[in-house]
Amino acid sequence: MAHANLREPPASPHLVRFTQDFGQRSLLTVDTEEEFDWSAPFSRDGYGLDHLRRIAKFQQFCEGIGVSPVYLVDWPVAQSELARDIIGSAVKAGKAEIGVQLHPWVNPPYSEDVSIENSFAGNLPFSLEREKFLRLRNLIETNFEVVPRIYRAGRYGLGPNSAQMLSETGIAIDSSVRARFDYSAGHGPDYSHHPVNPYWTDTERKLIELPLTTTYWGMLRKQGGLLAPLVRRHPGLGGALSRLGLFERIALTPEGVTAEEALRGIDIALDDGLPILVLSFHSPSLAPGYTPYVRSEEELDAFYDWLRQIYAYLDRRGVQSTTVAEIMEKALV
Repeated sequence: MAHANLREPPASPHLVRFTQDFGQRSLLTVDTEEEFDWSAPFSRDGYGLDHLRRIAKFQQFCEGIGVSPVYLVDWPVAQSELARDIIGSAVKAGKAEIGVQLHPWVNPPYSEDVSIENSFAGNLPFSLEREKFLRLRNLIETNFEVVPRIYRAGRYGLGPNSAQMLSETGIAIDSSVRARFDYSAGHGPDYSHHPVNPYWTDTERKLIELPLTTTYWGMLRKQGGLLAPLVRRHPGLGGALSRLGLFERIALTPEGVTAEEALRGIDIALDDGLPILVLSFHSPSLAPGYTPYVRSEEELDAFYDWLRQIYAYLDRRGVQSTTVAEIMEKALV
């Protein structure tokens, strides 16, 4: 089987087609991870898991709006008895799904130096990336009594051999590509030229790449590939272009993106025929003080309001929530 280098954009992507009844759907993914200081150097210790108790409220909220979230759990969370109780109960009830998220700096074996470069698992030697992944995947299967079928590399840090690792271990969907984002300045991948549509990564069509949804909006959005690098180099330019309604990059996340912006992004994605809108956020945002996006209870209320507005709009547009299991079932091989 030929495995693609997922860090590189496919030369001629084989887009995933779905059964006619699938239509256009949304998938809510949660990077379910430990709390740590995002502005401090990476560390193997000193993290917390206090926010996990808030997942119970979030899960209840999701059930109330008819959404089955995908919890992409990393090593500290997979070890947590509280996470097993809250998330595991929802998974067993068919109200949520679980996947793998690899934060290499807190995931054994601990044989590499802790650094910015090594925080991207795909930068590690393949044998070490694979061993860390296998230990986490097996821990999840043991503690949550379910076989995970979806993966996201922490910090979106895929490597040249990640597809091989995932295919060999039963992962059916990777959702690590953050299309239209470039992390190369910090030793990470450059996804600025990757497709936003789901595509097959291998010739035998065993592994789907399901990018996180990001759209270009504005009168000049068709020139996004040319404008985005300029905006990265000149931050003030991005604000000016956005205010003039000319160009804006919109990720479907409640973290740093207003509901108004997200609704514009949804319209573009749906009008472009994107079959699956992938929304995402980090689980520590479910409690105040752990991410830059939610610093108070008032901001947490606004966070939930964002989700209410987005899903109410998706409902009006006829976009139903989907699951990993349904995506695998409805994908035409």
